[in-house]
Amino acid sequence: MIRACKFLMRPTVRQDEALREMMRDHCSLYNGALQERRDAYRHVSKTSVTYGMQSAQLKDIRAFDPERQGRWSFSSQQATLRRLDKAFAAFFRRVKAGETPGYPRFRGVNWFDTVDFPKDGDGCRWDSAPHDPVTRVRFQGVGHVKVNQHRPVTGKVKTVSVKREGRKWFVVLTAEQAQPEPLPATGSVVGIDVGIANFLADSNGNFVANPRHRQKASVKLEAAQQALSRFPRCKARDRTANHQRAVEKVAELHGKVRRRRLDHAHKSALTLVREHDFIAYEDLKIRNMSRAPAPKPDPDRPGEFLPNGAASKAGLNRSIADAGWGVFLAILNAKAERAGREVMAVDPRNTSRRCPECGHTAKENRPTQEKFHCVSCGHRAHADTVGALNVLRAGLVRREAQPA
Repeated sequence: MIRACKFLMRPTVRQDEALREMMRDHCSLYNGALQERRDAYRHVSKTSVTYGMQSAQLKDIRAFDPERQGRWSFSSQQATLRRLDKAFAAFFRRVKAGETPGYPRFRGVNWFDTVDFPKDGDGCRWDSAPHDPVTRVRFQGVGHVKVNQHRPVTGKVKTVSVKREGRKWFVVLTAEQAQPEPLPATGSVVGIDVGIANFLADSNGNFVANPRHRQKASVKLEAAQQALSRFPRCKARDRTANHQRAVEKVAELHGKVRRRRLDHAHKSALTLVREHDFIAYEDLKIRNMSRAPAPKPDPDRPGEFLPNGAASKAGLNRSIADAGWGVFLAILNAKAERAGREVMAVDPRNTSRRCPECGHTAKENRPTQEKFHCVSCGHRAHADTVGALNVLRAGLVRREAQPA
């Protein structure tokens, strides 16, 4: 199996400048390749430029510009061109599917923050100084950079990536490892219902509180964003020192919220995987749930619109994003696979309206957000617990229906 590890790097001042130049030159290569594709298609011949054609030009590009493009790894530049090719492949796939296509865009220097090295030893070397007590990673054109390796890397390192987050630099490794031994069986099955009032409720009546990380940081975020809004929008190279500090302050606060959300998702998923053999959850279409409501034209006043609840829906969308359901479910599936647990997604329709005692389904069964009161048999419970019970039953039925 393939696992990823992310470590903080501690470059020197010169290495930091070299890393920034590497990002700048790869960004320039990406934008130049994108411009070539655009110009070729806009020509009367409607020529299509492929990855193979652009990769074949790299040798001449490096020879023409040895002080910039010629400094860096040939394989990493191929990976940058392959990254653009994947963007175009996704664009054409969305066009064929009738979705909103989203044509690949040019990247600013601050928006291009990752350089990939497809193979350890080709332009990069993990643990480049094995006799040094400090772990180091070597990059062509940069040198041996210190790494804060907080846990061991097992298996064979396959790829190495450099990632920039604000003023910090990280190295991301993918390593091929043997399949770990599954956790011992517990004999327990559970269904979970994710929400906003509670982060999740399980079929055993347990609840995990919603930490609301972004809401807790909203006061600091609002102050930092107001300070940033006082500066005019301009390119990064035209920013003053105070403007740049305001930008970094907002990025730092958002990064802290993101890391806390990720940490909470990891811990919640790990608890479920350790305690249960089978986990069922709702197959939520999160993107559809957080979509803005369509405008309502006023038939009596052309050009005017009726209230459509956009303000309240925006608040709900922020709460959904703050909870991070998608991140949590992705982590849960990954941890369950490594631990040999079974995870099942079920249809979420009517899970909170169906009585677990008599099976009666009606909107009136849920008079409030938290209360469930069956109008047929009189069963009372917490609405989220009822939803988790129905999710578990649906998951068990689906598991039994699957062919062996």
